[in-house]
Amino acid sequence: MSRKAVGSLPCLAWAVASSEFQGQKESGDLHVVKSFSDGVLAAVIDGLGHGADAASAASAAQETLEAHAHESVISLAKRCHENLRKTRGAVMSLASFNVLDPAMTWMGVGNVEGVFLRGDATGSQAKETLLLRGGVVGYQLPPLRAATIPVAPGDLLILATDGIRSGFSEGLAPTAPPQEIADHILALFGKKTDDALVLVVRYGGATP
Repeated sequence: MSRKAVGSLPCLAWAVASSEFQGQKESGDLHVVKSFSDGVLAAVIDGLGHGADAASAASAAQETLEAHAHESVISLAKRCHENLRKTRGAVMSLASFNVLDPAMTWMGVGNVEGVFLRGDATGSQAKETLLLRGGVVGYQLPPLRAATIPVAPGDLLILATDGIRSGFSEGLAPTAPPQEIADHILALFGKKTDDALVLVVRYGGATP
């Protein structure tokens, strides 16, 4: 079953497209978009495997991230690691937008891909890819490092679980509505053999 979610905050607009592995009632792929005083946390979580156990692990991470969204992405990953020890674990990628700088700090543990597309595609860094580190949150946490990059209105962040085939950002129109982009990626790159989720976030800048 395909699912959608869409929302907007003062500094960004976002949308999700997702589907469960055939025959499963629950998905182990979840997302977080949570505002805090100076910004917004965006994250995608993939609980290991399928079904209820994967969903339970992903839900534990989702609750942790939402409760502490204002913290650094490294602190959040460590919190999730402790809270997921009694689950089968999860992989995840996190991106924290600071609207005061403005900047985005992101990091990934496992294989949730992240791509950042600049609204001004004429620059030398029109596309950036998240550096992923091997590991499983709740089981084996690698040395954590986060990268911080500047952001500007119109920039686009895409986070996708491994139920989405690589190469999903090629040929995209960054100016299209987030839901249209998410639906396009799921339809063309979604696998039928796994849970799949793609989160699309467009940065709009700090409000006056």
